[in-house]
Amino acid sequence: MDRSETHGNAGVRSETAMVATGHPLAARAAQDMLAAGGTAVDAAIAADAILGVVEPMATGIGGDLLAMLVEPDGHATSYNGTGRSPAALSVEALENLPNRRIPERHGLSVTVPGAVRGWFDLHARFGRLPFAQLIAPAIALAADGFAVLPITAREWAVFEPVIKLDPVAGKLYSAGSTPREGERFANPELAAMLRAIAADGPDAFYLGTPARQAAAANQTRGGLLTAEDFANHRGDFVLPLERKFRDLTVLECPPNTHGMAVLDALEELDALPLDRDDPTTTRAMVEAVGRAMAKAKKIVADPSGNTVCTVVVDKDGLAVTLMSSIFKRFGSGIAVPGCGFVLQNRGLGFSEPGHINGPGPSKRPYHTVIPAATLKDGRFHAGFGVVGGAMQPQGHVQMMVRLAAWGEKLQPAIDAPRWRLEGDMALAIEPGTPDAIVRTLRDAGYSDPEGAGELAGRSDFGGAQFVVRDEDGGLLGGSDKRKDGVALGA
Repeated sequence: MDRSETHGNAGVRSETAMVATGHPLAARAAQDMLAAGGTAVDAAIAADAILGVVEPMATGIGGDLLAMLVEPDGHATSYNGTGRSPAALSVEALENLPNRRIPERHGLSVTVPGAVRGWFDLHARFGRLPFAQLIAPAIALAADGFAVLPITAREWAVFEPVIKLDPVAGKLYSAGSTPREGERFANPELAAMLRAIAADGPDAFYLGTPARQAAAANQTRGGLLTAEDFANHRGDFVLPLERKFRDLTVLECPPNTHGMAVLDALEELDALPLDRDDPTTTRAMVEAVGRAMAKAKKIVADPSGNTVCTVVVDKDGLAVTLMSSIFKRFGSGIAVPGCGFVLQNRGLGFSEPGHINGPGPSKRPYHTVIPAATLKDGRFHAGFGVVGGAMQPQGHVQMMVRLAAWGEKLQPAIDAPRWRLEGDMALAIEPGTPDAIVRTLRDAGYSDPEGAGELAGRSDFGGAQFVVRDEDGGLLGGSDKRKDGVALGA
């Protein structure tokens, strides 16, 4: 039963449990898992599996997974399910590449997918329902088809050139006639793959046909991935990084992600008054984020990408922010024959040889995905993510300032116009930003990127998913209008 209700400007409210995710079908499946007695993790896995079906340009079993979990007693855990480079990757393999950097959709950009192992690792520790029950809705949608939503249809069309580069991907994702809004799309190959995973567990993916087929497809495109690389993959539960901001403890994923950039920027801003009505406050935010991201580039690497996010809090108080991604839209563009998915291109995150994040064998590259949470008085306060590659740490900082420093209501804070650094002094400013703030930023020397950005020549200002514990103990959910998602109470 849907117990959610619109609660003024605060967002959707529920007294028991809450889901916020990027697609209505994913939200409904998560809600159903909670109603069936599942945990927040059960619900998040069900939603994530569906997102890989209905948003194939953003995520899928060919990508990675990270999560931030807060237990009812306030104990927090981060899960790193990012994959590693091929064991055969060496500096010598890059000698003939421009600037010795891995190109965006080159075979060498492919790293081992971590999402499937991540589902099972999370389920083993925090799940309650049978795993097969969790991905049954995704299997049904892949087999029977679903109506493509408007933002998904637009991105599918914009990035059609990527899938045209690979005959298998082109056929799989309808290059030449990508689905329009409302048209139905099915992926029976993916349905069969998910059935095998449901029946035989992660070995069906990491030790079976997908591993062999992925290796062969990648090597055909100049990559070095092997079936052994799949077999050797593992994920890790690790302690999150944390820092105080106003009256909250902000939790971020440790390296190989850029979560540290969020905390560095917030630490600098926490010492300032952050007057909302003063345009120089936004300038201070941009400058703090710029310095924090520059530090992350030196210590970690270079950011960019596309992701999906699901936040769930269950009736027992377990909270999870689960995010998955194939990095750039449609990832590497290399599809795995007969398996219904494309491989990610996280290897693009490697820096040049000699950098701390330089390429090497069986190595995790710099990763942009940063599921996050906040604590208040030692207990869960919020779970959130802001998808969009380099927008992720920038979105976290902007949302934390709006919520924790300015006291804004949840949904208006999500809907408010954002800014996005595209370079050291290149700053995209979303329409609707007050003129005084725009003038202050441009007068400070931040130029318009003029078409830079990741989506159709415009900057991508991300998509936030949030669940917040209200002061009276209820739950508030907010979902970004920049995506096709929704928040639902349970």
